[in-house]
Amino acid sequence: MKYRTTITGCGPEAFAFLSKELDLNFVIIFNEDAPKELAELSILHTQEKVLAMPVPGDIMKLGKNIYTITAVGTEVEQTLTTLGHCTLAFGGATEAYRPGCIMLDGPILTKEAVPVGETIEIY
Repeated sequence: MKYRTTITGCGPEAFAFLSKELDLNFVIIFNEDAPKELAELSILHTQEKVLAMPVPGDIMKLGKNIYTITAVGTEVEQTLTTLGHCTLAFGGATEAYRPGCIMLDGPILTKEAVPVGETIEIY
């Protein structure tokens, strides 16, 4: 296990970036102590230690869904370690869209898949 944290909430706009109309396909995660304006856009979770950084080929469990990590941005190590923050983009691209982005291959995320109490795990 490289990382394991518990989902504590979802901001009211946390799923706004999963929009076919806007050609967006990502969510943002943050530690539960995120500033209010960021918490409103994020899936919030407990602050936990990152034991090892994710790499392509790793598996991410995000609530009830399972994904394969296909790319990791250059800033993920810093932001995930210090803020519990990164962008999780769906679609399986082999290059990160942004420096703080983890690319995932698997089902599109829904709010029902990440209820409070579920976990985010990387292994």
